[in-house]
Amino acid sequence: MSKISIISQIAPSALVATALLSAFPANAAEIPTSPASKINPEETVTKGLNPTSQPTEVRLAQVTSVSQLSDVQPTDWAFQALQSLVERYGCIAGYPDSTYRGNNFMTRYEFAAGVNACLDQIVALIGGGETIDPADLATVRRLQEEFAAELAALRGRVDGLESRVAELEANQFSTTTKLNGEVIFSIANAFDTEEGNEETVFQNRVRLDFVTSFSGRDRLLTRLQAGNSVPFGINGNNDGIDFGASAEGVLSSQVFGDSSNTVNIYTLAYTFPVDDKFEVTIAANGVRFADFTPTLNPYFDDNDGGNGSLSAFGQHNPIYRLGGGAGLGLNLNFTDSLQFTAGYLAGEASSPLSGDGLFNGDFAALGQLTFRPNPDIGVAVTYNYGYFGEGNFAFNNGDASGFDNTGIGFAGTAMANGVGATNPITSHSIGAEVSWAVADSIHVNAWGGYTDIELQNDDLDGEIWNWALGLAFPNLLLPGNVGGIVVGSQPYLGGLEDNNSFFDNDVPWHVEGFYRVNISDNISVTPGFVWLVNPNQDADNDGSVVGTIRGTFTF
Repeated sequence: MSKISIISQIAPSALVATALLSAFPANAAEIPTSPASKINPEETVTKGLNPTSQPTEVRLAQVTSVSQLSDVQPTDWAFQALQSLVERYGCIAGYPDSTYRGNNFMTRYEFAAGVNACLDQIVALIGGGETIDPADLATVRRLQEEFAAELAALRGRVDGLESRVAELEANQFSTTTKLNGEVIFSIANAFDTEEGNEETVFQNRVRLDFVTSFSGRDRLLTRLQAGNSVPFGINGNNDGIDFGASAEGVLSSQVFGDSSNTVNIYTLAYTFPVDDKFEVTIAANGVRFADFTPTLNPYFDDNDGGNGSLSAFGQHNPIYRLGGGAGLGLNLNFTDSLQFTAGYLAGEASSPLSGDGLFNGDFAALGQLTFRPNPDIGVAVTYNYGYFGEGNFAFNNGDASGFDNTGIGFAGTAMANGVGATNPITSHSIGAEVSWAVADSIHVNAWGGYTDIELQNDDLDGEIWNWALGLAFPNLLLPGNVGGIVVGSQPYLGGLEDNNSFFDNDVPWHVEGFYRVNISDNISVTPGFVWLVNPNQDADNDGSVVGTIRGTFTF
């Protein structure tokens, strides 16, 4: 039944329609709810550090004149009944957009609740010494009797709900903290394409996120992590796969892996808004620039989680991996489409040793301008300046979490283990990122990066390049599934000032494909491969393929 039809059935009083308007929205799906926690219930362990927006409640506004309702006209057949409700009883309410929505449908439970709520207004009028039309009172009594069963059931539901809420409040873990978790099982096989040497591993990684909010807009993230995901090392020198060579085959679940399943406080950070346009992140441990900077790679970048690309390289521009640890992140929204991000992160901020600390050790500073003219297109320009001690330069997290610092690409490994092992390095990096949702089923992203490095002791300069093109296919074959392709070059040395004897200058290629299948809202399986051509940027080296099946459980 619609609200207008109710009015016609019980006019002239129409008190029930009034009560329904004043107590409930017209559609059950629009009934306001108050979340049990200030944390967004859809927050998952793989999201970044930015707090999520909260649900908006539908609040009904009291009206003093029926003319305030934009969709009610004097020519409407129920206009006089509605006008009477306002003038005689003052218990009609409209929606925030000044509409009445009289043709929306309701359940008998909503109707019964409206009858009960309207009685409060009648009691208030009687208590104030005013008289009620006997016909109206007779109508209300008849409706009370007719809907007595529904009213009793509704009261029982409310009593039961109050009991359950009281039990939850008494036994809940915290009124401010929500626990999210992610578990990854990964079977991976790496083999070279010439000699047939191979290695197969079965690895795991576990993350537990304690997400705390004190105001509903802030977010304290405490992440515990454990795993045994040691990365593959690809050497390509006709002697198989080893661990410790170039890190070009690193999977996203293997980043900063630990072979002992030791539990670490991996990330600790607090994000809060200063106002509607300015947000601050205080990073205490294990934070990367990608945690608070838009990377414009939505279907591939999953914060090194289990639902994005298979490889660490495929997640985002490696410029975001130069530096990390503890420090500060800032986000300023000039407009809805223009955002500026800045950050400073130090790798050994907690160490009091000489040459360490927040300002005297390894650090990196980043600035980025992001432009989103509409929801489908994003463009960003990024600059990163860093200083790294002897053997510490690499495209990795650079944190002090206790996990191994695994470089991404040959250049980072070469600088950490080669000439960079005896040289402090300063770096100047620039990057550009583009994202374009061509259609609902096709998303394109691309990036390019250039890094100029200076080896302090040997007074040498070098250059490092990387680029990638990614294609994502949301809802491929089945709703919720995602297919992805990444083609590019992981960071490689383009030159090192007359000191190129320890590496060749062939461009390495990275080709990746995956298909994520959502078994349920909490379980996904992602098969795929990573094909590395010219590993260690040497065409004489055997190519390598890493095939994997990744299972991800979130809760």
